[in-house]
Amino acid sequence: MINKLDILLKQPQKIYHTDDLRILWGITKPSTLHQTISRLIKKGVLIKIHKGLYCTIPISDLDPIELGFRLINRFCYLTTETVLAQNGIINQSPNKITFVSNISQKITVGDNTFLYRQLSDKYLYNSDGISPQSNGVLIASVARAKSDMLYFQPSYYFDKKI
Repeated sequence: MINKLDILLKQPQKIYHTDDLRILWGITKPSTLHQTISRLIKKGVLIKIHKGLYCTIPISDLDPIELGFRLINRFCYLTTETVLAQNGIINQSPNKITFVSNISQKITVGDNTFLYRQLSDKYLYNSDGISPQSNGVLIASVARAKSDMLYFQPSYYFDKKI
């Protein structure tokens, strides 16, 4: 157990899916993995965020955008209102952190609400205007976020022209 704990705490990553932990620790039996995770939660080393998602620091200390990116464990990128508001294209600050993915879902974790909009695969997997950040999060450019917004709401009003 100490070896697994040492391996976990030496990682720069702070958010883990169950499969990440399985690979990190080299555990093949699901029951052993579940038992190890349960013990580390009881010790306060791991914190359960959502089903199958854990962290090693308090949820309130996590970067909300990275949390949203890792939450659904599938391809997604930050876009629409969140990117447009961050860049001053829309004045109203969104109350949700918005991503696009191949599913439509709304999840609240702590004080943050994450909205995942379902985008057609032919647009979703087109990498034009999507950049990876140092933490692995994919973020749309302003032009891509505007295009995504118009996909979902063709008559959307933008406060500032691009």
